[in-house]
Amino acid sequence: MLLRLPTSVSEAQECMAEGAVPIGGATLIWATWQRDGFPEQAMSLRDLPEANTIGRETLGGAVILNRIDDRVPEALRRAAATVGTGAVRRTATVGGNIVGSTLRCLLPAALVLEARAVVLDPDSVYETDLTEVLAKGHLLLGLRWRDPITSAYRKLPGEAGGPPPLVVAAALHTAGTGVTRLRVAVRDGYDVLTEGTEYDAGSDSEQLLDDLRRTAVGALHATAWEAVHELVTDLLSRPTGR
Repeated sequence: MLLRLPTSVSEAQECMAEGAVPIGGATLIWATWQRDGFPEQAMSLRDLPEANTIGRETLGGAVILNRIDDRVPEALRRAAATVGTGAVRRTATVGGNIVGSTLRCLLPAALVLEARAVVLDPDSVYETDLTEVLAKGHLLLGLRWRDPITSAYRKLPGEAGGPPPLVVAAALHTAGTGVTRLRVAVRDGYDVLTEGTEYDAGSDSEQLLDDLRRTAVGALHATAWEAVHELVTDLLSRPTGR
C-alpha cells in the first residue's frame, strides 16, 4: 500500500481523483484491511495545514485527539478527552471520530456548537452541515463555528461490553440583544438527538428547563433527562465567560 501525504489542498484533491483512500489514524479500519486486504493507495491529511488548525472557532479534521486543548470550547475539549484510551487518543483524528466511527463521541459537542463542516472533494472545498457529512461520508477537512458564551460535556460511566455510554452536551450562544440560545445534544445508544430553545436575560432557569422538557430531549428516558437537567443547570449557573 502506498501512503500519500499531500501538503496542499490541490495535491489532496489529486490523490482523491486517483483513488487514494482517505485515512486518519487508521484506528477504525486497520483490522478490516488486515482481514480483507489493503488498498493500493491511502491518503492521510496529517501534513495538510488546512486540516490541522486548532482555535476558538475552528478544528481541523486531521487533528489528533490528544492535541485538542483549551484553545477550543470546553465541550469539544472534554469530548476528545473521553474517547477510548490514551493510546487511541494519540492516534485517532477528529474526522475519523465524527465521520468514520459509529460512536461519534465528538458529534454531540460539535452539534451544540452549531458547527459547520468544511468538506474536501476532488473538485472543490465547501461548507455544509454535519447531517450531510454523516449521510454521505464526506472527507472532513475541518469544523467551523462561532465562539459560544460557554459550553459543557458529560459522558456517563458505561459497562464494559455494554451499550455506548450516554453522552450529553450543551452550549449557550448569543442570539441577539438580551437573547440567549441554548443548544443541547444527547447520544443515547448510537443515536444523537439535538434540540434548542431561546430565552431572555431575565428568564427563570426552571421555566427554561420546562420548555426544554417539552422537546424531544425531554421525551427521553429518565436517566437521560436527569443528565440533561444536571448539565443545563450547571451551565446556566456559570458566570458569563468560558
